[in-house]
Amino acid sequence: MWTEKIISVTKLGVVGFLFLLFSNSNAQVTVHSLSELIPYLDDDNVDVKLAPGVYSITVKDVENGLYQQETKIKNLSKVLLLFEGNKSTYDFTGVTLNIETKVFAAFGNVEVYEIQILGNSNVLKNLTLVDVGSVYDSPTRRACNIVMDGAHNRIEGFNVTTKGSYPYGYGDAFGKGGATVIPHQKHSACLIRGESNHLKNSSFIHRSYGHCIFMQAASNPLIEGCYVEGEMRSTDDILAEKGTGTPADKVDFMTVWGYKLPAGYMLSTGEAGIRAYNAGETSIDGKFYARGTSNPTVLNCTVKYMRTGVTIAHATGKKYVEGCTAIACENGFSLGSGDVVNCRADCTYGPVYTSTYETDENYNADITILASSLPYMNGSGSVAYIGGSGHNILLRGSDEGAKLGLKIKVGGDKNNIRLLHGNLPDQNNFKASNFEIQNLTHYPLLLSEKSTEVSGQSLGVVTDLGKKNKVNN
Repeated sequence: MWTEKIISVTKLGVVGFLFLLFSNSNAQVTVHSLSELIPYLDDDNVDVKLAPGVYSITVKDVENGLYQQETKIKNLSKVLLLFEGNKSTYDFTGVTLNIETKVFAAFGNVEVYEIQILGNSNVLKNLTLVDVGSVYDSPTRRACNIVMDGAHNRIEGFNVTTKGSYPYGYGDAFGKGGATVIPHQKHSACLIRGESNHLKNSSFIHRSYGHCIFMQAASNPLIEGCYVEGEMRSTDDILAEKGTGTPADKVDFMTVWGYKLPAGYMLSTGEAGIRAYNAGETSIDGKFYARGTSNPTVLNCTVKYMRTGVTIAHATGKKYVEGCTAIACENGFSLGSGDVVNCRADCTYGPVYTSTYETDENYNADITILASSLPYMNGSGSVAYIGGSGHNILLRGSDEGAKLGLKIKVGGDKNNIRLLHGNLPDQNNFKASNFEIQNLTHYPLLLSEKSTEVSGQSLGVVTDLGKKNKVNN
């Protein structure tokens, strides 16, 4: 009898010990320095909080041998903070992490990532990540603030300020990928790869030549509730550098497009606000994948002063954009195919929508055109440019730019700054056929000579140079 009682008590003790062990396995741990944080970055099932405060990573740290993690997914990259664990949470509420911009060149001729996630099902939240230094402190090779690999990870509540690239202030006028007139070292803000990774409720102040948020080798990525703000600059202002010895002046303003930079346009000093690519490499569970981006979803995001708002034309599968706003960008939306639902854009500096290729098809859009709070400088003269076939397009909202001669163009010449003088003919002068457009604004609608069997209605004057079009006015 006493033996049975002892065994029962022992069993209760073991059960209690195991209960305490497992109930505390995910108890939040607070650390008070980056050196204390780093050992947790490859752990599974941890909940770690970095104590509120201001932390820094400096060139001196690198010179002292700190932050030497590296990864190789096609190219070798140095990583300041590498998250390799699974099912872990990292809470940075109240934390500002300052990165000296000169760190990007401190490792030599390699790409530098500030943060990279390789594990799965992790959550990183509420970090203020700031590049401190000059916008001209370029990386030796390339740099990126955040890279998401792995699967089912979420970054939420980040506030990111991106600086440090070369050249800065010209956009892509003198080169981007491949051939360049002025050699460049890009610095992007956030690269999403992997499987079902999620960027949520984060803001980006982008002062760098490079994309802000972009996707490569990403399957089912979700970008939600994010704010992106870049800078715009007029080509008139760039041309005013003549005689000052700047990089643009030294090449006599000769662009990578094969002609001198024209006046009368606005250029983003960065690249795309949100962009998808049809190629890339990623790592998931230690396995490498070379592929494009598929099934991207972009919800409730705002993009200001970038080359494009949301451009995901190069992705495959289902492409869905809802509740997004593009303000004072060179271009609002470009999907190729897919759905733009309840979105808004102005045409201050460029069209609210542009077809990417003549083969674009089955694009469904409801875009409200916004009035501008800035003086118009829309060198293309386009409110929207539509080519391809099978679309269903609804444009509504403000038509204040009509008095400036802006119009909705269906096929024909884009008059885009990059496509003048016959440059890149495969991206211009599209055919447009067999789709429906509802123009509920008073912007004029121009159906080019390359348009056929376009139907719908327009409150604005219709000029029909095509064949078999039936747009009621």
